[in-house]
Amino acid sequence: MTTAPGRRSSTFTRLLRHGFTDPSAAEQLLGLDVLASVRSDPVLLEALGATADPDLALRGLVRIVEAGEEGERQVLLDTLVTAKPLRDRLLGVLGASEALGDHLARHPRDWQALVTYESADLHPGVAEFEQGLADAVDPDSLRVAYRRCLLTLAARDVCGTTGLAQTAAELADLATATLRAALAIARTAAPEDAAQCRLAVVAMGKCGGRELNYISDVDVIFVGEARDGVDETKAMQAATRLAAHMMRICSDTTVEGTIWEVDANLRPEGRNGPLVRTLSSHLAYYQRWAKTWEFQALLKARAVAGDPELGAEYVDAVSPLVWGAADRENFVPDVQRMRRRVVDNIPADRIERELKLGPGGLRDVEFAVQLLQLVHGRSDASLHSGSTLEALRALAEGGYVGRADAAQLDEAYRFLRAMEHRIQLYRLRRTHLVPEDEADLRRLGRSLGMRTDPVAELNKAWKRHASVVRRLHEKIFYRPLLDAVAQLAPGESRLSAKAAAIRLEALGYADPAAALRHLEALSSGVTRKAAIQRTLLPVLLGWFADSADPDAGLLGFRKVSDALGKTPWYLRLLRDEGAAAENLARVLSAGRLAPDLLMRAPEAVAILGDPEGLKPRTREHLEQEVLAAVGRAGDAESAVAVVRGVRRRELFRTTAADLIGSYGTEDSPAEQDHGALVDRVGSAVTDLNAATIAGALRAAVRERWGDTLPTRFAVIGMGRFGGHELSYGSDADVLFVHQPREGVSDEEAGRAANAVVGEMRRLLQLPTADPPLLIDADLRPEGRTGPMVRTLKSYEAYYRRWSLVWESQALLRAEHMAGDEELGRAFVELVDPLRYPVEGIGEDAVREIRRLKARMESERMPRGADPTLHAKLGRGGLSDVEWTVQLIQMQHGWAEPGLRTTRTREALAAACAADLIPAEEAQTLDEAWVLAARVRNAVMLVRGRPGDTFPSDARELAAVGRYLGYEPGHVGDMLDDYRRITRRARAVVEERFYGAAG
Repeated sequence: MTTAPGRRSSTFTRLLRHGFTDPSAAEQLLGLDVLASVRSDPVLLEALGATADPDLALRGLVRIVEAGEEGERQVLLDTLVTAKPLRDRLLGVLGASEALGDHLARHPRDWQALVTYESADLHPGVAEFEQGLADAVDPDSLRVAYRRCLLTLAARDVCGTTGLAQTAAELADLATATLRAALAIARTAAPEDAAQCRLAVVAMGKCGGRELNYISDVDVIFVGEARDGVDETKAMQAATRLAAHMMRICSDTTVEGTIWEVDANLRPEGRNGPLVRTLSSHLAYYQRWAKTWEFQALLKARAVAGDPELGAEYVDAVSPLVWGAADRENFVPDVQRMRRRVVDNIPADRIERELKLGPGGLRDVEFAVQLLQLVHGRSDASLHSGSTLEALRALAEGGYVGRADAAQLDEAYRFLRAMEHRIQLYRLRRTHLVPEDEADLRRLGRSLGMRTDPVAELNKAWKRHASVVRRLHEKIFYRPLLDAVAQLAPGESRLSAKAAAIRLEALGYADPAAALRHLEALSSGVTRKAAIQRTLLPVLLGWFADSADPDAGLLGFRKVSDALGKTPWYLRLLRDEGAAAENLARVLSAGRLAPDLLMRAPEAVAILGDPEGLKPRTREHLEQEVLAAVGRAGDAESAVAVVRGVRRRELFRTTAADLIGSYGTEDSPAEQDHGALVDRVGSAVTDLNAATIAGALRAAVRERWGDTLPTRFAVIGMGRFGGHELSYGSDADVLFVHQPREGVSDEEAGRAANAVVGEMRRLLQLPTADPPLLIDADLRPEGRTGPMVRTLKSYEAYYRRWSLVWESQALLRAEHMAGDEELGRAFVELVDPLRYPVEGIGEDAVREIRRLKARMESERMPRGADPTLHAKLGRGGLSDVEWTVQLIQMQHGWAEPGLRTTRTREALAAACAADLIPAEEAQTLDEAWVLAARVRNAVMLVRGRPGDTFPSDARELAAVGRYLGYEPGHVGDMLDDYRRITRRARAVVEERFYGAAG
């Protein structure tokens, strides 16, 4: 039959309507002689259209028919159109699995395995699969028999005869039968080895838990014992040969392909340990050397092949060790670290497609369930299951997980596992990646029953279930804790107080009894406040547990709640402002400084819910607020008390923004530009201290002289203050300059200036609940022995006659900060020729600066401090970088305007832009300076007091690590990275500061 040019045949149209994506190719296949007897039968087209991939199913059918012998072809086709069960099963498999289509093309008679089902065929077990493999005598025949059994199993799966859990259990049972058959072949090949030993094969992982995938490594452990009268060494050698041969039978690739890898790396010592051990050797290892992950793996141990008595002895012997694993030190951090390591190992371009290991993936559910099993299975044997879904159900029934949460996780896990099964079934390859190709996604969606718009429906369902897992997989730990301290209706399951304490301890709370008291105080009762707390706490507990000090976070939350609980806005803020609760949790559990600031004025928590609240205030805004407050105050002390209160509030704003930016939140990732974080803190604290000094100055003047001081007065910032690089614990380095007003004698002006300085320092250091601001004027001419304040003329005379190189270097940071602006500008103009001398400093001055630096390195390093870890004075630390940059400024600042800045990073960037330092070296110095500055900030945030070295306390050190972006358990990496980065910076300093480059 021919079709007019430009018109589609009716067959083409019907094929398109039945889901074929290449109807032209399908029309050609249907036109082949081998399908002549069935091509016009409507039931065939309907059945093909019902498959996951009609094009693939039709190609597979043609291959089987063509591969069959002449007399068998018509039998297959007749049966196909007359027997709906065969039609659905065979075409269903062909449309879902290219690999099984290949098998049927090689073994065309195997379609007969799908013709009839006895009742036993609907739910076969190990015995039925063993019968199906009984004729296998070598690796090739075993592979053929395995695929034949897999064919029937897949047919039940794609037709919906079996559900996800049953399919996974059948796959594990088929693996068990296959391991037994492979071991039998190995024994037959080496009867003398079989006679010397008892060998048991213990399944681990998904095979052990009877929840296997279509293609997955089958994890095993081998246990051996000598038979009576046989030397143990010889028996273990024989058992090892049998075990290795059994593994090769399953894993090797032959003309019939492979079955799956048998992986014995979960054994003691991994691949470095002996393949087979005796039971006593296993136990000795587990009791002395095993790590937490090994006990987690043993949770699914199940004897499957070989000597059944020996296998049972092994499982019975390790079971007490498994259920006591949660008592081990560092148990939960170990488990969480394994999870993070898995995520960290996923390439960035694949993590969004990772069905198993990515965020919201299968591993999230499995780890969460296993962790709860190990924590509570010590006292509840109903949790002793290797199956994730069975264990999840038992956790819900026991009250360890909320029923609604468990139901949602169950649904999501089943869907994700079904996706995984269909992805692997297509080519029988081990993969957990969701495909990117449109055709693959279409087949996958259709295989899961999505027919209207398979790709869009699949992506929507996948993202929805992954989102459920992400949201619930950790929170299921915390919600039941509230039930433990609540009054529940009769018959409702709940976590006992003992179980709640055990869980809190396992989640990192050092004092679970106190934590339970806090939970009870916060959430008990029938008030609206308690109801909101019960909603908030499960989420907050998770955020606290993710920090270095969960106990401090929960205690701080109770204190803030006690202080603000009666205010109408507090709980509403945490409930309704999405970021506020998480921001508060991060701030309360990250260290001492921010919570201490907040506890002195808990109402500052409102900052955390305002989208603009974490942005630092400008200096102009701060000075306006401070000076207005001073103007309203009755006396100097009350004025400065208000000023210091403003400083406390703004310090909290800055610390909160820094912590949240460093940690990140669920909706906002951590700031990746660490230099920007350091710059924001330095600028914010500098502006805040400048405004505070301006307020103290105004208060001191008003108290004694009213609005006008007898002398013009200015405060010049020096050091990190002038450089806008203050850390939280820095003093304010300053110089004081004054200029007598017209008609005022030098003596009177001097007395007034000194009196103001003394009063300012006193007011800013008065003992109050607010942090003091220490003013340090030691960089003034003549140091501590010189006058505290000088006139501009006095500074000019001193610098002209007596100035030393170090003073010129110190003046690189000089900048007006408070008081008379015109006088401040005049001072800066006065010192510019000193810090940026025309033609640069001479060789004698360079040598003197190098000598001073070397002397400082040898004399000022604290006794016993590790020079490789001292952020200020250590190798490649702040001092190294700053002196190198300052030397470049003093040599070239006269000619390069960009170098005339008080800020280290700006000057370094300008030096690089002017080709005074190579870009790579500038980057090395900048990276080290930023890291050292962040370490100092971290120490102050964590300990609540300043420090230049990493803390020695383990919990404090971990908190510093979290601030710097290191996950729990990686403080060693943090210290190694710090040493590496600063070592490279020191090499640049040696060349640029001490070397010939000057």
